[in-house]
Amino acid sequence: MGVWGRGNFDGDTAADHLGEVMQRLLDEVEAAMAGDPVELEPDEYWGAAVPCNLELLTMIARQDHVGTVLPSPEVAAAWKETYLRVWDATIDDLGPKDGFKEGRRAVLVATFDEFAEEAAKHANPDS
Repeated sequence: MGVWGRGNFDGDTAADHLGEVMQRLLDEVEAAMAGDPVELEPDEYWGAAVPCNLELLTMIARQDHVGTVLPSPEVAAAWKETYLRVWDATIDDLGPKDGFKEGRRAVLVATFDEFAEEAAKHANPDS
C-alpha cells in the first residue's frame, strides 16, 4: 500500500475508492444516455440526476486526485448532444415560466461544457 501524504486521498486505497465512486457516477450517466430517452426528459429522474452527476464529477476532477476517472472528451460531447436534444424537444411540453427555459438551458450547457473541459484535461494532462 502506498501513501504519499496526510490527506484523505493521498494513498493507493483512497485512490482506488475514488475511482470506484467516480465510476459509479459515470456508469449511471452512461446507462441513462443509452436508455430510453424519455428518462432524460426534464421532469424525469435522470433528467435531473445526469447534470447532478456531471457537476459532482467535475468538482471531484478539479481536485486532481490520483484515481480520478473521466470519459474521453468525445464521449462527454456525445452525452451533451444527446441530453440537450431530449431537453430541447420536451421542455416546452412542461409549460415553463418566462425565462426559465433559457436560464436553465444555459446552466445545462455550462455543466456539460465544464465536464467536457475536465475530461479533455484528464485525457491530455500535459496540455
